[in-house]
Amino acid sequence: MAETLKVVLAGCGGMSAAWLKTANEIPGVSVVGLVDINETAAQKRRDEFGMHNAVTDTDLDKVLDHTKPDIVFDCAIPEAHVDITLTALAHGCHVLGEKPLADSMENAWKMVEAAQKANRLFAVIQNRRYLASARRVKHCLASAAIGNLTTVNSDFYIGAHFGGFRDHMKHVLLLDMAIHTFDSARFLTGADPIAVYCKEWNPAGSWYDHDASAIAIFEFTNGIVYAYRGSWCSEGLHTSWECDWRFIGDKGTVKWDGGDGFQAQAVASGGEFFSKHTDLVLPEVDTTGKVDGHAGLIREFVQCVRTGTTPETTCTDNIKSLSMVFGAIESAETGRRVEL
Repeated sequence: MAETLKVVLAGCGGMSAAWLKTANEIPGVSVVGLVDINETAAQKRRDEFGMHNAVTDTDLDKVLDHTKPDIVFDCAIPEAHVDITLTALAHGCHVLGEKPLADSMENAWKMVEAAQKANRLFAVIQNRRYLASARRVKHCLASAAIGNLTTVNSDFYIGAHFGGFRDHMKHVLLLDMAIHTFDSARFLTGADPIAVYCKEWNPAGSWYDHDASAIAIFEFTNGIVYAYRGSWCSEGLHTSWECDWRFIGDKGTVKWDGGDGFQAQAVASGGEFFSKHTDLVLPEVDTTGKVDGHAGLIREFVQCVRTGTTPETTCTDNIKSLSMVFGAIESAETGRRVEL
């Protein structure tokens, strides 16, 4: 592996700024190409971040031929992920992409299989995992401080007046946002989905064209039941973007507001109508290398490329989170329980 890793970034929209800022801060990383269907956007990013020697173009294949990078960053829209990833892998590049992994399970499997065949890393940004507070909750649950986990609930209620394309999207909540929460549920519980039943609807007063609210019940491994409730058109008393969570174990409960608010109790003694409980303090944990959202994930991915190790959000794992999204959509459309 070359001492300096060369990177091409595809998709120069709003999110690309966070990627390029981080890339500029990592020693031994050089952005050598910027690609966008609107080359002016690529040129703007090049100038904004002082990447004056970077090639800009609308043709990814052409830029990869010319620059021969080690890594491709995929910041494009979901519908473009499959073409960008397959093209990058065919050129022998490692790939780190924005969520969701793909716009369909069929395309997702194509991408995963191509990465395995090419023997290259392919991982997905899931920045909610890289919150220090999320790591703290996971550590508490894994310590069995509340016993064996049995039930998990998460609530996402935000009245988001985006305007633009989201107002007209089908399955706008499940496709656009729920992947974050579903991946967090897997991460926090250490369990994987088995099946789902989901109900979608568009409440009276919604400013969306299609269903913007959903309730989904997932069966997880280890006997865990996970319930998701969410809405993009809920006015007042918003939750955090990371959801309000309740984790119920057979010996206690943890509540988390998605930020720095935690409550936890465990059974101190039983034998009466109500057990006696003791308050728990969630211990601080070492989050070295596992914080800072996008930046943390990008730094970890670069380190994995250098060392030959596997990123936490590698495609073979992340596809399980994506299956929750498309399983929920299928269930909502058919009215049936869907096995994942």
